Amino acid sequence: MLDKIKLFLALLIIAVGISGFYLLAEMPQVVRVGAFIASLIIAALVALTSGTGKTFAAYVRESWIELKKVVWPTRKETIQSTGLVLAFVFVMAVFLWGVDWILASIIRVLMGVEA
Repeated sequence: MLDKIKLFLALLIIAVGISGFYLLAEMPQVVRVGAFIASLIIAALVALTSGTGKTFAAYVRESWIELKKVVWPTRKETIQSTGLVLAFVFVMAVFLWGVDWILASIIRVLMGVEA
């Protein structure tokens, strides 16, 4: 129950931040945006104290650890893979254009329409 209250409070803080953004219309834009961002940060801190927030924080930490384990391709491998994909797309486009042209020609002949 306490977790639900914390999450509701976080949503309420965000709603107050949105309202404050519009109520501070006469203030400079940087103040309005700063107040809204501050409300988002405070809401995030409140939400992270809940059980759901702690679970989410653990998930983000574990994901970051897994991301560090990824072996990213080198620049050369990336360029080669991209070139291969582009070549395949070009070949498929020409193939599909040819199939379309043949089928359209057959239909024109069957309908007796001159091109």
